[in-house]
Amino acid sequence: MTKVLLIEDDDETAEEISAELTGRGFEVEWSSNGIEGLDKARSLRPDALIVDRLLPGMDGLSVIDTLRKDQVRTPVLVLSALGAVNDRVRGLRMGGDDYLTKPFAVVELVARIEALLRRPSESRETILRVGQLELDLIERTARRGERDIDLLPREFRLLEYMMRRSDQLLTRAMLLEEVWNYKFVPTTNLVDVHMGRVRHKVDGPGEATMIHNVRGAGFILRTVDQLG
Repeated sequence: MTKVLLIEDDDETAEEISAELTGRGFEVEWSSNGIEGLDKARSLRPDALIVDRLLPGMDGLSVIDTLRKDQVRTPVLVLSALGAVNDRVRGLRMGGDDYLTKPFAVVELVARIEALLRRPSESRETILRVGQLELDLIERTARRGERDIDLLPREFRLLEYMMRRSDQLLTRAMLLEEVWNYKFVPTTNLVDVHMGRVRHKVDGPGEATMIHNVRGAGFILRTVDQLG
């Protein structure tokens, strides 16, 4: 049974959401404050989280940010009465996967949770390898062969995302959504700037190219063995 942790301080809202999810076959755990919710998220390891933004004890965005810093990748739907664009963007940047503004239809909430659960789950591997490229997710280190690669946090996340999807075309929109948590495509060269830095670090002088720019489409990380 799919387990959902609901962190919501409004009893009526929580009861309505719990009843709908339970009726659709979900197992629901409920916490009414942020501190207890964070503890449950760590101990219960739910399949999905629904987190209200304004909570007693610890606000919802702090709960999400703490979990992401602990490398917890559980999908999170943020609930909030704050519907301005800047509020939504902040919620997504703090690690939320989707954002639903109150008031909302509970059937829409269920549909969004189901959509989040359909996303490919990231593996629990602690070391990723693509050809000679190696990423240690615990130590937060990167190597290509015998050469260490010094990556900034966002560069590390970008390379991790690409390594999990090696040999797949990744569009700029995909990267903005998954690495930067944008739910829209702004006019920016953000991806190209970061990708240029990562390519410079991964593909050193005299080494075969692994990160390829597909003109007008996006980027692909390929294993060296498949080149030529």
